[in-house]
Order: sequence, then structure tokens, then C-alpha cells
Amino acid sequence: MPLLARCPTLLSATPPLVTSSTSAALSRSLPRYSSSSLRPIARPSINLSTKNNSQFSRQFHASSAAMTIKTFFDVEYTDLSGAKKTERDRLSTSFDEDVPRTAENFRALCTGEKGFGYKGSSFHRIIPKFMLQGGDFTRGNGTGGKSIYGDKFADENFKRTHTGPGILSMANAGPNTNGSQFFITTEKTSWLDGKHVVFGEVANPESLQAVMNIEKTGSSSGAITTKTKPTIVDCGQL
Repeated sequence: MPLLARCPTLLSATPPLVTSSTSAALSRSLPRYSSSSLRPIARPSINLSTKNNSQFSRQFHASSAAMTIKTFFDVEYTDLSGAKKTERDRLSTSFDEDVPRTAENFRALCTGEKGFGYKGSSFHRIIPKFMLQGGDFTRGNGTGGKSIYGDKFADENFKRTHTGPGILSMANAGPNTNGSQFFITTEKTSWLDGKHVVFGEVANPESLQAVMNIEKTGSSSGAITTKTKPTIVDCGQL
């Protein structure tokens, strides 16, 4: 029986791309954005393998911000042993007062009320100790997707930042290119601040643990290492 997880979601910016699996600190400059693929860049300034470093704490910390939009994902995936599992009833919340247009885009894509949305789409790019990227429901490879406002919409603001694991942010191909793709951080990713619009966060420790479980299916290149990509089999608003 597959395990479904409903994870809380936040509207946010596109995750960075991790370019090295070594434990040495990464100091190279950010690569250019691709015009065809939404690929955030990962540029941690400390050892990625340092589990106890406070900058990369993986504990759940709820935001004190007022958030009224609550959504869920049920995610089906295959774990490293080959067993099919489902993370169920995992919740997310959105900073709808700070980024109302971005939050509404995410909410409507969760419900599918516009005739299209996240249900049936996959997390196509997962980099451990960085992020899970999904939301490309038209092509499934990071080059597609669309917003409820048309193909793309502008960056709303950068009030919220990538403060730790469980942050939801919008993926993009540069300024003002938000569509439907989003990512969920599994570490603090402050180098993305001012580049990706943060719109939400996972709602509780159980949902963050579900994110961490799915994170194990990824690789340093972002390729999924299991037979099937983690797939959103159900989603909606609570």
C-alpha cells in the first residue's frame, strides 16, 4: 500500500542548483539561469556534510506570521529499498498577507479549480541537503508549467526569506518568470534571498519529516535515483 503524505506548502522562490557532492565548502560563482529550464542554484558557503552546524539545522520551526491558506499534498514515492510508499495528510500554509498573488496561484493549482494544477505531477529534481523541486505539470522535466495568471507572472516581493528547512518558494528562470514550479527547502538557503519569492512553509514536524523522507530519493545532480519520481497523487485546500 503506497504511503501518501500531505505536506504544508509555502509560496516561494526557485531552489539553487547543487554542483558538488563533496564535503568541501563551495565558493564558485552562480551559474546563469537557463531560459528553458527553471533550475535554482545552490551555493552553500559551508560544509554540506556538517550535520550539527546551526546554519543548516533541520529541525522544525513554525513561523509566527499570520497564515490563513492551508493546503495539502499526498505524495506517492518509491523508497531506496524499492518499496512503494505514500506520505499522507501532510500540510502546508501560505504567507497570503505578504504575497497574496503568489499564495493564490499556489492555492488554485492545489485545488485544480482553473482546470489544471499539481495533481498527478511529480517532484522532478531533488538534491539532498538542499531542496525538492516540483510543479511542472505540463512537461515534468523543469521546462514547463504555467501560472493561473497566464504563462508567467512578476516577483511579488522578497519580504520572506529562506530561513531553514520546510520553506516553500517559487522556482524561476530569472526575474519575473514565476509560473507553477516551486521548491521546498531542506536546509537554510539564504543565498536565494532576493532571487526567489518565498510564499509558505510546511505546517508541522510530521510534514517536514515527510519532506525529509522523500529527499532521500534524490542525488547531488538532482536526478531521482528510484524507479519512479515522487508523484502528487492528491492535493487541495483544507
